[in-house]
Formats: sequence, C-alpha cells, structure tokens
Amino acid sequence: MRHHKANFNGRRKKSLNFIEQIIEDDLANGLKRDQIRFRFPPEPNGYLHVGHTKAICINFGLGEKYNAPVNLRFDDTNPEKEEQEFVDSIMKDVEWLGFKWDKVLYASDYFQQLYDWAVQLIKEGKAYVDEQPSEIITEQRKNPTEPGVESPYRNRPVEESLDLFERMKNGEFEEGAMSLRAKIDMTSPNMNMRDPVMYRILKRPHHRTGTEWKIYPMYDWAHGESDYIEQISHSLCSLEFENHRPLYNWYLDQVYEEGKVKNKQREFARMNVSYMITSKRKLQRLIAEKAVNGWDDPRMPTISGMRRKGFTPASIRNFIEKVGVAKRENLIELQLLEFCVREDLNKVAKRVMTVVDPVKLIIENYPEGQEEWLETENNPEQEHAGTREIPFSRELYIEREDFKEEANNKFFRLKLGGEVRLKSAYIIKGERVEKDENGNITTIYATYDEKSKSGSGTEESLRKVKGTIHWVSAKHAIPVEIRNYDKLFTVEQPDAEKDVDFLDFINPDSVTTVQGFAEPNLKDVAVGEPLQFQRIGYFTKDQDSTDTNFVFNRTVTLKDSYKPE
Repeated sequence: MRHHKANFNGRRKKSLNFIEQIIEDDLANGLKRDQIRFRFPPEPNGYLHVGHTKAICINFGLGEKYNAPVNLRFDDTNPEKEEQEFVDSIMKDVEWLGFKWDKVLYASDYFQQLYDWAVQLIKEGKAYVDEQPSEIITEQRKNPTEPGVESPYRNRPVEESLDLFERMKNGEFEEGAMSLRAKIDMTSPNMNMRDPVMYRILKRPHHRTGTEWKIYPMYDWAHGESDYIEQISHSLCSLEFENHRPLYNWYLDQVYEEGKVKNKQREFARMNVSYMITSKRKLQRLIAEKAVNGWDDPRMPTISGMRRKGFTPASIRNFIEKVGVAKRENLIELQLLEFCVREDLNKVAKRVMTVVDPVKLIIENYPEGQEEWLETENNPEQEHAGTREIPFSRELYIEREDFKEEANNKFFRLKLGGEVRLKSAYIIKGERVEKDENGNITTIYATYDEKSKSGSGTEESLRKVKGTIHWVSAKHAIPVEIRNYDKLFTVEQPDAEKDVDFLDFINPDSVTTVQGFAEPNLKDVAVGEPLQFQRIGYFTKDQDSTDTNFVFNRTVTLKDSYKPE
C-alpha cells in the first residue's frame, strides 16, 4: 500500500471522478435523472469510523450533486452482532456530518420478500437445501485453480428442498444442521459463484423482528436484492466487494422485471488513514481490553470519537474532498486530516485564554483589591465574531514557559528586566522572583505601565514590544482539567504486521492530563464548542464536565509544518 499525499487545488475546475463519469454515461444512455437514487448501507454491528466517512460523503455528496434521494439502509441480517445502540449512533453520526437521508430502511423490512424469492429460486432449480456442515462446504469449494466438489444434495428434488426450507423457517432444525445454497457454478474461478449460502439457521432474537425468524439471509443475497427493492440506481461499495459483483448481478438477474431500474454495483477504494485502524473486530478489542474508554473515546477513529475530540463536520468533509475518489487503496496521512481540522477551526474557534502550566505573577504597582474588565476579540478570522470582556487583577497566572530569569535576545517573552505585553491588557516588566527550597519559581513579580492598556489609544499603548503572552486573573480563574490527546498507536500501520499483535503498538502517552486555569467565560461554553486556547492549541469541552469540574480535550495542536500538495 503506497502513501498518498492528496493533490488538491481549489482553483482548478474539478474534473469528474470515475463514479460521476459512470453516472453521466448512464444518463447519456437512457437513464432518467429522476431514476437516480443512492443509499448508504451500514451494518448496525458497531460505531461508524473514519473509513465510513468516505462512503457517506460519496453517496450523500452524489445525492446533493444530482438532487437525488439517498436512503439510509441498515443491512441488519446478523442478529448475533447487531444492536439498537449502533442504529442510533449511526443515525446521529450521519446527521452530524450534515447529511439528510430520504428514508430510513432496513434489510429486515424485506425478510418476507427475500424468503419468497428464495422459494422461487428453489422452484426454478436454482437453489437447494444442503445438509452438510459449513466446514465441509468450505472444503468442497477448493481454490480458484481447482474445480470445486458438488454437494451430494445439489440435485435433490425441488419438492424436498421446498419442504426442508419451510421447516428451516419454522425452527424445526438446529443451528448448523442445514443451509440454503444457490446453484450456480462449482467450477467458477470466482469463489463467490461456487454455490454460495443464501440462508443459515440462527435461533437468535433480532433487534427489530424479535423471534419471528429462525433463518436469516446472508449479506450477499440480502444486499443486492434490497438495492433492487428500493430501486437504487448505483450501488457504491468498497473495493473488497469487487469479486462479489458477479454474484450481485446473478442474484439480481433472477428477480429482475423488465421496465424497472436495474441497480449497478461499482467499487471505490476504501480509505486507510495512518496511525488508525478501522477493523470493527479490532476496535471492539480495544474496548474489551480497556485500551480505550468506549466507542466514543477521543483516541478512537470512530466518528463519535472524532466528534468528542473536537473535529468538525466541515473539516471531515473537506478531508474527504481532498482525498478524492480512487480506484486503488492508499494510505492517507493523518497529518492531512489534522491539517483540514486546523484549517476549519482557525475560522470558527473562539479564542480564549487558558494557562496549562501555571505560575503566579503579581503586578506590584497595580492597586490591591482593584479589578477591571477588559475587552478582547473572539476570533480575528470572523468579521462578526464580536468581543467579550475578561477580568484583570493584580494577581495573574501565566505559562511557566513564558518566563525566564535570563534569556538571550531571541526569547520574546517575559524575563527579568524585560518587557512583554499581556494579551488585550498592559505592558509589564519582570522585576524579581520567589523560589521554593528546590529552586523552583513560585511567584514572579512585575510592574505595569498603567497607560499602556490595549486599545486605549494612548501613546504608551501604541508602544511596540516584541512579545505578547496570555494570562488569566487568579481571583477569577476557574480550574480546568485538560486532556492532551495524541496518536493511539506508535506506528503508521499498527495492524500491518501479521506476526505482531496490534495492541503491542499502543502509545502509552496517547493521553496525558494536566490541571490548569481558564478565564471564567469557559464555564458557559457548550460541550463540543470549538475553542482555541491562545498560543496552545485547539480544544473542546468534554461531556465529562460538571458544574464544578470543567474538562477540555485537545483536538489538535496549534500549528504544524504539514502542507498538502
């Protein structure tokens, strides 16, 4: 798998991607525009992840481009792994990304129709009940270069298969006792065509149909026929289904009626992002083994995890736009995703002041007991973002790294004998320090120029000093818990090594927590609101926050040298 740096130039006129070209060709060859219909068909057996965002954006994006309906259809054919929780989370994620579906549908809506069609195939001699265990069926399929072995039940009488299939439905047999198989071609080089299983016995309650069904359709049988029932014009899926396309078409041919839209399956490359995994099984293992704190942990590559971390819908959609629609798999660099997040947050995030490694600063010539409220801008990138007031007093907190007792001329922050501007406030000069018994600075003492207030228009306020630092008033500050998130894994492809457990690559420092102080306005921000902690990074308020404990997640650092090509 090669690395991919997306080549994107917004000034160029965009050429059609290969899927759009297929649709345009279909329109030129007689497909009516009002017959175009798409669907996004997740299986409700886990939370959606970063890989799904590509399929979501492609299908719903095409819906927007062609003013065509897009169904949200849950392919819920496996009651062993499916839950209503996953249905709810998927709907929330699609809505959060900013897309609107036409209908919410389920493969389970079609269980009766699928069963009736299966009976029709048996009657036509195109399906049969096989009483062999699944291991034997798999063994008989052989390999692509060797013809498969026909089941001894392949040519059983139609009436016998019809009777057994109905009794399977009625729950008369145990799980694994028999299955319904399509009768296609046991010599086909495409293994999917070697009499695939259409139904298996599963005596498990379904999250929608309860205990009504004792048999469930296999994905390949249910998926394409569901597309046909819904009259989906273009069934778009990831590349691993390319070899399933002949089976998709064979099943469709068995039920197709002249005059209806004949759905067309086409495949695009799935999206892999460095330092992330997207296998649901492996994501479930991360949760089970307590490597993360659930599906929405901000370190997870799930949409709910990215949302909680502070990513925005616009940044993810822009990321997918820059990645593009490819026919072969690439490894997309995580830095491109973070670039897109940073780019959007710079436009929308409110600038606030928070000190994450505080040290006390006392302005000795500022009157004791005095406080004032200073005006500061919310976001210089937004014309109508407005301003807010922040409290100022004699005792402040500043970042420990913003002060040095002695420093050379390239250090533009506070030092003894040196001047610096406090953001939206005054110019101060470092005078002296107090230290503890270990030599650590506990308090910095400074003096201020009372005529240098930012925005006051005085000669002193216009005086240029090289550095500006952020601060919070100690008297008014609220304590905050800050969770600094980093990559969950230490290598780009944690599941690439077949002989090494991907959990061996977990980053022990994927989250570090520090206690800081913030301006009091942060009490009132909503969970998920994008913020820029000035000169530190982009953050968002976490759902773990309470009225007395304010928790903020780092979304991304403030700057990165990465630039997309």
